[in-house]
Amino acid sequence: MKHKLLLLYSWFVRTLLIWLPDVPFIMRFRGWLYGLGMKSCGKNFQVAHSASLQGVENFIVGRNAYLANQVIVLASTTIQIEDEVMIAPNSVLVTGNHTLHNGTFRYASAPASSICLRKGAWVAANCTVLAGAILPEGSVLSANSCLHSMKVEMKMQKYSLYGGNPARFIKSIL
Repeated sequence: MKHKLLLLYSWFVRTLLIWLPDVPFIMRFRGWLYGLGMKSCGKNFQVAHSASLQGVENFIVGRNAYLANQVIVLASTTIQIEDEVMIAPNSVLVTGNHTLHNGTFRYASAPASSICLRKGAWVAANCTVLAGAILPEGSVLSANSCLHSMKVEMKMQKYSLYGGNPARFIKSIL
């Protein structure tokens, strides 16, 4: 029941404030309203008017995080967005996945895995971040990339550029 009420609450916040301009004060107010339903939400969480957040009860958001226009976040399990993370326009974060059962994806189970965007990370425009993904501290996911779960987190380096489909290490940015 709580999940359904929070879905309705998220829809209400988006519908009520979608007509207001994306200026810092109003984006912070949107973030604060969304934060009321979250596990944890830091100060100065900013959300653009057309961002869509579902499953806010599974969000853990740090300080100074930013979600741009047309960002879609579908959280059926935990999404951790640490301090100073930026998510650029048209990006999608989804914790669920599909499986094949009896020749169809439609009625198969949908396993879920958490997503973690570490401190200072930047998800550039038009990216997809899938279940189980971790973007290391201070790293960039380049535009039009798809980041999926990495079996060995040790392969992921801090302060690096990742890109492609599937995303791979490109270079260190320090």
